[in-house]
Amino acid sequence: MSKVLLARHGNTFGPGDKVVWVGAKEDLPLVHKGEEQAAALGNALREARLTPERIITGPLLRTRRAAELVAVLCGFHGRIEIDERLREIDYGSWGGKSCDEIIAEFGARAHRTWNEEHRRPDGVDWSPDEATLRANALAVMQEAALSRRFALIITSNGVLRYMHGVLGGDAHDAKVKTGNICAVDIKAGQRLFWNEAPSAERLRTSFNPTPRPGF
Repeated sequence: MSKVLLARHGNTFGPGDKVVWVGAKEDLPLVHKGEEQAAALGNALREARLTPERIITGPLLRTRRAAELVAVLCGFHGRIEIDERLREIDYGSWGGKSCDEIIAEFGARAHRTWNEEHRRPDGVDWSPDEATLRANALAVMQEAALSRRFALIITSNGVLRYMHGVLGGDAHDAKVKTGNICAVDIKAGQRLFWNEAPSAERLRTSFNPTPRPGF
């Protein structure tokens, strides 16, 4: 199958928490709401009678925990694969700062370039570089698309924006909300849908599963 399911991990901040940029160095766990979001994906897959052949995730706590919850609920019994290429961007001196703090220190234009235009601002100390992020995003999806059924990739906001970018099209819809999912057809080089809440019906129609006997 050439189709791949992508998901962003759930919330890492609860009510009253200071919301800051979390990158590769800010290894925060999921809060209760974030675990509920992961469970919503697992339950949607179960309702759709879909079990991924592979679950691939980044190495950070928030993505690994999301993968564990999804796996249990959708009946996945394989080994969850940890892929370093799915590690969130290291936002350098932006990491751990709120949006207001970033704007005050680096300017509104730089913040808007990434947050609204989905382009890397000039002069930032982020890593890896653009070429590496693009190459990793494409390679992980291409390898996942070799699965007989379909693979699920769970990663972070920054990585998902590069996955969106390597498939072309309007960059202004690149952002994925916490807990939301996307589907891509790698052979066709297109997005089937992007940034939607988990839905059994949407999953069922996008991946055309063969019902599992007795499930």
